[in-house]
Amino acid sequence: MDELGHSCAFTGHRPYKLPWKDNESDPRCIMLMRRLYDQIAALAGRGVTDYYSGMAEGTDLWAALAVLKLKKENPTVRLHCIIPYHGQPDKWGIKSQTRYFKILQKADETKELSYSYYDGCLLDRNRYMVDRTGTLLAVYNGEYRGGTAATIRYARKLDREIIIIDPATGKISQDA
Repeated sequence: MDELGHSCAFTGHRPYKLPWKDNESDPRCIMLMRRLYDQIAALAGRGVTDYYSGMAEGTDLWAALAVLKLKKENPTVRLHCIIPYHGQPDKWGIKSQTRYFKILQKADETKELSYSYYDGCLLDRNRYMVDRTGTLLAVYNGEYRGGTAATIRYARKLDREIIIIDPATGKISQDA
């Protein structure tokens, strides 16, 4: 397995784009979080050890939590938190901010790409992660516009393995 083959990045929608919004007790949200964990565990079983989260609300934070859970069983697993700019969580609710900072405390690496927000910094963060990983695990509803769609297109351009979880149905598909 080459260096990229040991690594996976996450992309996906924020809660406001998901059918259940921010209701994490919704059965569809619980199912999605389980699917994320199962996919990450399957990747770890294939030798993927390094996971990159962009630390955005929703998918990124859920995936990071799944990695930390798996890390308890598999100490070779590493979480890399790639932060697009210093104040990323400043306008979030207290629950998301608390989760964000707890994850950062447990991460193996945190990398802040910019101190200040600038137009395009989220896209730059996503490209940074895809450039360094062989697999992209995406929670994606199929819409053409948005950061998740752009990240998937970029990963396709670089011929990365892409695993997509449909947030509405839970269906998992491969796009390599």
